[in-house]
Amino acid sequence: MNWLLVVAGGMTGAPLRYLADRAVQSRHGSAFPWGTFAVNAAGSLVLGLLTGAALGSAAGSRLMLLLGTGLCGALTTYSTFSYETLRLAESNARRLAVLNVVLSVAVAVGAACAGAAAAGALRG
Repeated sequence: MNWLLVVAGGMTGAPLRYLADRAVQSRHGSAFPWGTFAVNAAGSLVLGLLTGAALGSAAGSRLMLLLGTGLCGALTTYSTFSYETLRLAESNARRLAVLNVVLSVAVAVGAACAGAAAAGALRG
């Protein structure tokens, strides 16, 4: 029955990703994929918080399946990040493509670390 938790989280995360991506991207007139960047950063932060909470026994395996694997797995998107980066490179926006890679990786890892640190600080 654990798979139902993943499905439930994914059913929430996927449309949330689409709606958030569209909302963010509609506010920017640039070719840079701000929507995907934002959802990947937010999802990484949430997953960092969950991981930190799980390490402190504040989040159990069911919550990790629902929110970590399901919600965050569907909310964040490596395939769209890759596609948008390739699209930028092919349209002669190579600097934006490189910027997307560098910023996305740095911010996502930083957000995950910050989330885990925040959860650790809350534990005491």
